[in-house]
Parts: sequence; structure tokens; C-alpha cells
Amino acid sequence: MMINKISDIVETACKQETNYFGYSAWTHHILPVVKYAKLMAEKIEADEEIVKIAALLHDYASVKDYKLYEDHHIHGAELAEQVLKEFDYPQNKIEQVKHCILCHRGSKAAQKLTKEALCVADADSMAHFDSISSLFYLAFFSHKMNIDEANNWLMQKLERSWNKLSPQAKDIIKDKYEASKIMLGSQN
Repeated sequence: MMINKISDIVETACKQETNYFGYSAWTHHILPVVKYAKLMAEKIEADEEIVKIAALLHDYASVKDYKLYEDHHIHGAELAEQVLKEFDYPQNKIEQVKHCILCHRGSKAAQKLTKEALCVADADSMAHFDSISSLFYLAFFSHKMNIDEANNWLMQKLERSWNKLSPQAKDIIKDKYEASKIMLGSQN
């Protein structure tokens, strides 16, 4: 019940006109992250509830306020605590969710101390391979790139995403990684 309510909170935030990324942040990123986080939790026997909550809330700060994007992992952990306290969620579990959110970004060097944090970080990267079109949209719309710049940026982003994955996650996503390299014209 609580997870459904959290899902509604995040989806509602994604629907707001103030959401810089648009509703597609929900459909093309957050939902795939939740899907892969649950899959990883099953695969490595992590706490599925912690993983699902953290996956839903991992980008919540940047969806609510784009000004928080640069440090959305930090602001997201704080917002997650506020949301979870409203549900009287146990503080020790709140700390686990916060750790997952703090560690989800590949561009920030944060040590993943739990299986749950590994699941969410992996899922965040794995989702990129499910939604290449949304990454192109980000390149064109947000970053104002031309086609060659966007293609190069996307190849680099997917390569970074691949390189940060755990071996278990690589096993799951390998075919999509290989297909993306072919599609984008990478011969590496």
C-alpha cells in the first residue's frame, strides 16, 4: 500500500508542468529503473521493498525542482526521508533507502555499502539501455546538441553506464548493450 502511494507521489510530480524532464521521466526512466531494481534484488537476494522505494524516489528531487539536479542524489535522499516519515516508516529502513539514493549516480564516486544500493545504481544505468530515444530527447532538448554531438554523447553515456554495472547486471543487459553499439555505429 505504501509503495503504491509513493509511486503515485512520484508520478504526480512527473506530471507537473514544472517538471523540466516532462512526464517521460516517469515512463521512460523511473519505471524502467524500478523494473531493473526489482530484477536485481531477486538476482542478488536484496531487500526488494527497500530497492523498490529507492528506485521510485531516486530522481524525485530533480523532478520536483530542476535546480536540484546537480546534487539530486543528496536532495533526493533528504526528500525520501521526509516522504517516508509521513508513512511512519522505520528510521533504520529510511537510512537504507537514503543510502541507495545517495549512491545511485555513476558520475559521483560513492561507495555502495549494501546489496540494495548496488541494485538501484545498476538499475539506473540499465534503464538507459531501455530508453535510448529518451536520451536522444535529453541531448537535443536539454543539451541543445546537433545530431553528431548527440550521437557521440549518447555513445559515451551508454559506455559509462555499461562500465559501472556489476557483473550480474551486465549479464542481464548485455544484448541491449551490444545492440546499442551497433545502432549508434560504435565499433568498439
